[in-house]
Amino acid sequence: MPSTFKTFDPHRVPSPCFVVDTAAVEENLKILNRVQRESGAKILAALKAFSCWKLGGLISQYLSGTCASGLHEATLGREHFGGEVHTYSAAYRESELAEILTISDHVVFNSFAQWKRFRAQALAAQKVRPQLRFGLRINPEHSEGDVAIYDPCAPFSRMGIPVSQFEPYELEGISGLHFHSLCEHDLPPLMRTLVAVEEKFGPWLGQMEWINFGGGHHITRPGYQVDELIALIKDFATRYDVQVYLEPGEAVAIHSGALVAEVLDLPWNGMNQAILDTSATCHMPDILEMPYRPVVLGADMPDIHPHVYRLGGMTCLAGDVIGDYSFPERLKVGQRLIFDDMAHYTMVKTTTFNGIGLPSIALWNSNTDELEVIKEFGYQDFKERLA
Repeated sequence: MPSTFKTFDPHRVPSPCFVVDTAAVEENLKILNRVQRESGAKILAALKAFSCWKLGGLISQYLSGTCASGLHEATLGREHFGGEVHTYSAAYRESELAEILTISDHVVFNSFAQWKRFRAQALAAQKVRPQLRFGLRINPEHSEGDVAIYDPCAPFSRMGIPVSQFEPYELEGISGLHFHSLCEHDLPPLMRTLVAVEEKFGPWLGQMEWINFGGGHHITRPGYQVDELIALIKDFATRYDVQVYLEPGEAVAIHSGALVAEVLDLPWNGMNQAILDTSATCHMPDILEMPYRPVVLGADMPDIHPHVYRLGGMTCLAGDVIGDYSFPERLKVGQRLIFDDMAHYTMVKTTTFNGIGLPSIALWNSNTDELEVIKEFGYQDFKERLA
């Protein structure tokens, strides 16, 4: 998919800086909204992937709400995104759950032990807010993930209830089930997961008001089988008479962001090095966790162009390496580079390790060329995280 940032001048923003193309986000939202309209499903934006609340108003025009992983994300969803707020956590802290129950529409529990511990508190909150619903996360024990760290159905996973631990006699007060097995997947892995879900948990699906298919659906990626997804959702919802929810994260912001960085130094040690004012470990941690190799506009694999550089961050971590890239021309100190597709799982994961500054955040509209730097960070942001 061609990047809208090929026409963006990186010198228009501070460095480093995350730049989000609002027009590209809106195109993603239109696709997701079509799935909602034609399938009857409700789609929630997963704040764990992309929580740029300045775009909450835009997102709320197209989606049904947000899903959160705890109190802070739930509060952000309620304050800035509108619609429904669904909260799931691997475990709840009692003091935080009390507040979560006042701002969420769905609260999903990870185990029967947590549900039984907090059931009385939850049902008391429901009397005050009758729209409040409760669910359980199930684990279909069906893996589709290629990377173990992102596979919630891997052996010995702490995420969700396996069928061997399911307690059907404890379902009073439960109106829905939630599962999640995908990560950057298209439709066939979801189809296979649904087979596993129905085989293991079929007897209880029809007792529910709603079923949440979780996240990891790459619905807005070119080539995704959107029509087939719509048909699958309609079939499932009809057979079990349930409301279907999906909660994609990357699909909201895929191909809508960039990270601008600047070359600070060009040392040599066996090969050309380029030290940037950004960092894999601080600003793009999935490079090391996934791992993966981000796209740098104007660069390619090491064997394509004549000038090869190892791009690295400015921290003292020896492994703070982004990757090896080739360029048509030699790099220069002060030159700006653009890392593509950097909106999701970047801004939400940044750290100030080593005292490295956080990237600024800018909104850019590739249709109108309107640009606004909406956030800049400094020493106080580093200091105030510590004591």
